[in-house]
Amino acid sequence: MSDVFEEEEILDDSELQKIEDEEKTEEKTDSTFVCPEHLYKLKLEYSSEGIYAVPNESLVLKPGDYVIVPTRYGRDLAVVLGKSEHLVEIKEDDIVTVIRHATKTDLEKSEEYKEKEKEAFKIFREKVEYHRLDMKLIATHYLLDEPKILFFFTSENRVDFRELVKDLVSIFKMRIELRQIGVRDEARITGGLGVCGRPFCCNAVSDRLCPVSIRMAKDQNLSLNSMKISGQCGRLLCCLAYEHDWYSESRKNLPHEGLRIKYDGTNFRVTDINPITSMIKINGEDGRIIEIAASRFKKREGRWFIAN
Repeated sequence: MSDVFEEEEILDDSELQKIEDEEKTEEKTDSTFVCPEHLYKLKLEYSSEGIYAVPNESLVLKPGDYVIVPTRYGRDLAVVLGKSEHLVEIKEDDIVTVIRHATKTDLEKSEEYKEKEKEAFKIFREKVEYHRLDMKLIATHYLLDEPKILFFFTSENRVDFRELVKDLVSIFKMRIELRQIGVRDEARITGGLGVCGRPFCCNAVSDRLCPVSIRMAKDQNLSLNSMKISGQCGRLLCCLAYEHDWYSESRKNLPHEGLRIKYDGTNFRVTDINPITSMIKINGEDGRIIEIAASRFKKREGRWFIAN
């Protein structure tokens, strides 16, 4: 039997920390939060990055439209996903203004660049090998409205690529920008299917996710087995963040695990809480294990008891 069923491997805290995200610290900024009435969500197709944008007075935007917008890399092509159905509070600095609709010439130029990107990809890898650099190229992109090429790569260490850039500039005769990205960014750009059988959340749903922590998995009573709670990128599943708020709110009205409570003349301890089924498991000193509906747990003057 042991040859068929392997014992589940639960990671310790130090190993779990390797697959969770670092907490992001908010940079101090003078930007204020705003709620534009006509706010649209756009997407950069080459990197699956989301952009919030507003049209200028003369533009009417529809889902599927291609437009030219300012990005953090320069002016580029983006596709309109749609208008925000509900007001979104967002930093003013995170909103861009659509410059214009993309023309037929822009779209043809974009297709030509896609072919050039394949050649640039091969050249980059050859030069990396020549300079013996520890770099894994993920994607190459020509900006549509500016003479610049972006190279996205991953590496476990900091890389001195100054000589590499000189070689690339001499070949392409335009501005070169190298971007070192993380494993989540790599998954967002390359895409793929998750364990659920659906496209990666970071690629198909949203690239704006809060850091995912082990606490989220623990709050949802999930097995702390890295194979079950981490995605193909090796980090914790993005979907843990989606449901965390619901679990947090649900647990506020429930007793915590480890709580000792008197019931049926015996001392019991709460050992398991299931917010989805609204059932709570308690273990008694007499060896009994009982499941009781969460609705029967009441709190009076700061103390929990089980109502009949």
